[in-house]
Amino acid sequence: MGGLLVQSKAIALLAYLSVPTMGRFVRRDTLVGLLWPELDQPRARKALRQAILAVRSDIGADALIGRGDEELTLSADMVRCDASAFTVAADAGRLAEALELYRGELMPGFYLPECAEFDRWLEQERADARERAAGAAWALARGLEEDHKLTDAAGMARRAVRFSWSDERVLRRALGMLERLGDRAGAARLYEDFRARLAADLDVAPSAETMQLIARIRGVAS
Repeated sequence: MGGLLVQSKAIALLAYLSVPTMGRFVRRDTLVGLLWPELDQPRARKALRQAILAVRSDIGADALIGRGDEELTLSADMVRCDASAFTVAADAGRLAEALELYRGELMPGFYLPECAEFDRWLEQERADARERAAGAAWALARGLEEDHKLTDAAGMARRAVRFSWSDERVLRRALGMLERLGDRAGAARLYEDFRARLAADLDVAPSAETMQLIARIRGVAS
């Protein structure tokens, strides 16, 4: 097995054990099914042992903890994962802390050929992280609006849209807030940026509901 492939599978192993949160034990048969679906059990188990050795060689012999012969977890004392810390902070309502930890797309550009189930798992974790980030930003935006910190509220609403750029519900909430704050020109710019990205990335137009909202906002502004 080539070194690059071993490294990729070791990274995937670390990701699966640390996202969305660290500390859970995962069975080895689950890991071999995710990461080596093309191999029979003996060869898949051997490949997993090689990946474990690569992880321990790189970050420490105590980084991976076994429970019996069949389960693995990561040591929180040896490994820190921002994605895991982000999930914990967001779910605990520590929203500002969560957004400090959020760095954008989870493992951008990473995929494993012939590991469709792992790639589906990773894509779902990416979507979940985006949704958490957008939810945190929106909750902070509403709090800032209630505190009459209007510029900060508008900025946070725009962040919510950036984090969940294809979710028109988030966009409409942000447009409505910008309208309430009197920034109709800003709402129009946000809509146009959203519309352009939707067209470029997905080749679709905003929904009728979204277009009706921006038309109303622009009509008020005229």
